[in-house]
Amino acid sequence: MAVLLGCIADDFTGGTDLAGMLVKAGMRTVQLIGVPATPFDAQYFEDVDAVVIALKSRTTSPSEAVAESLAALHWLQQADCQQYYFKYCSTFDSTPQGNIGPVAEALMQALNTDFTIACPAFPANGRTIYQGNLFVGKELLNESGMRNHPLTPMTDANLVRVLQQQVSGKVGLTDYAIVEQGSAAIAHHFHSLREEGKKFAIVDAVSNRDLLEIGLACADMQLVTGGSGIALGLPENFRRRGLLSADTHNKTLAHQLPAVGGLRAVISGSCSVATQRQVDVMRAQSAAFHVDPLLLAEHVDVVGSALKWAALHLGNVPILFYATATPETVKSVQAKLGVEQAGSLVEHTLAAIALGLVKLGVGQLIVAGGETSGAVVKALGVSGLRIGPEIDPGVPWTSAIPEQRCDDTSSLSSHSLPPLALALKSGNFGSEDFFLKAWKYLP
Repeated sequence: MAVLLGCIADDFTGGTDLAGMLVKAGMRTVQLIGVPATPFDAQYFEDVDAVVIALKSRTTSPSEAVAESLAALHWLQQADCQQYYFKYCSTFDSTPQGNIGPVAEALMQALNTDFTIACPAFPANGRTIYQGNLFVGKELLNESGMRNHPLTPMTDANLVRVLQQQVSGKVGLTDYAIVEQGSAAIAHHFHSLREEGKKFAIVDAVSNRDLLEIGLACADMQLVTGGSGIALGLPENFRRRGLLSADTHNKTLAHQLPAVGGLRAVISGSCSVATQRQVDVMRAQSAAFHVDPLLLAEHVDVVGSALKWAALHLGNVPILFYATATPETVKSVQAKLGVEQAGSLVEHTLAAIALGLVKLGVGQLIVAGGETSGAVVKALGVSGLRIGPEIDPGVPWTSAIPEQRCDDTSSLSSHSLPPLALALKSGNFGSEDFFLKAWKYLP
């Protein structure tokens, strides 16, 4: 069976989040880390319904993000996918220049389509849209912790205004009065907006039912853009066409992973409010090593110290390595080192620690933060992930695809090390005890 849905995600944890939602809805899904260097091989993907290519384009320049996203699209087009999906964060992380709008418009042009939606809603994690305004829990986006994001601070909750600053085409709104009437009314409103010359529709959503109805209304849309929530409704369109099994047993098989052993560790680079709480909860019960960016700038061998510490503390319980800090601390560090240097130092250090941990016998690893996750999977030489069971909404366990792992000198050897289980968590996601409870969801 051919790949049905081809997806492009603008960061690694976002890709995992989307892939997990597709698996939950019964689509066998593989996530690829970056655009593959080799052409699409139908035999390799013969048991796959959806492919997600995870990029690191959320915080690059708009031109870089567009070029990388188009390269991902061209690769997916080799699979002759029936529909394409551009996934970004449920908090619409972006700047006035992009990258959501420029990438979406470039994909539309490449696919020769003149209309799509933008719906980052994810009610299960408190992200809802009403009258075009994005809420985080009960707070408007610009009044939430996202106003202090170190790279993409969000200062406006109105997504029509935010997206309109980034695109040349007109942006409209499909509000809740339409959405609550169901998929037929939503699809009709999309048609009306298109007739008015609108290129985009921000779509309200406050519940999973809304997401399902919006997904159904997108059945004939060549390109869909949004957070991972909309992915709940898309598989049903393929199922109704007889292209995807409705069998409950097959839905269960979609998220099965092989059993993975090894020691356990958590690496946290995110500074989101949610991750700060998760770090605090784990530190109260587990051994923890703090990665200080200022020491990195002074060329202190933090990686060596961390791995020596790990050798003494790895055992029957998970251990934690964290650079997570409050917004005030982050701003102080950025003022001394610069925004880019501070982020880069932390990402590369945590990635080097991750590589050392796996070589010390860690086989089950949680990574918090999109940028951190991207650096870690690159260091580990992981180019593909099989998506497994969900831990919390938007965060599944995954297993590295062994054939895609690299040689012994630069990263991991697929011959000398056991399979690796990874949970790549977006900074904003997960309950406070996420780092403690995640292990019970592994087979």
